[in-house]
Amino acid sequence: MSGQDASRVNVSRAVLHQGEELAVAFREMKLEDIPQIIEVEHESFTVPWTADAFRNELLHNQYAHYIVMEQDDRIIGYVGMWLIFDEAHITNIAIREKYRGKKLGFRLLKELVQEARALGADKMTLEVRVSNHVAQKLYAKFGFRPVGLRKGYYSDNHEDALIMWADICDQE
Repeated sequence: MSGQDASRVNVSRAVLHQGEELAVAFREMKLEDIPQIIEVEHESFTVPWTADAFRNELLHNQYAHYIVMEQDDRIIGYVGMWLIFDEAHITNIAIREKYRGKKLGFRLLKELVQEARALGADKMTLEVRVSNHVAQKLYAKFGFRPVGLRKGYYSDNHEDALIMWADICDQE
């Protein structure tokens, strides 16, 4: 989140199963977060990003904005986007394995959409594996709709990516 106050923290409570609540905080990703981010990457993706890739995003990509989600000062998820004019491109979203299925992905994506809107975006796009129906269902809750395919997009198995777009200007 280039040019923003790194101390900004949004705290919310995510309601878990059977009325249990988990307090989570959202803040800008920092360089010192990279080791924990790499752990999340390895739990989440068959071809994880490297520490150098994140370092480059944070130091050299003026379009990059990354948010971490913490619970008790431990990073449990993160999300990133590139913001170019009025369009936001989601680069990645990941939650630690033990925290999946608790609707935290929804909270993380909601935080990103709010940030994108605050920075002037009115549209968002992303690519998602055609086989990842759980993620597609989450994105649909935010108004994302399929608009095309990127054939052989994923390098690990050459799976196609579904391209999805959403208008976010009227979302709350």
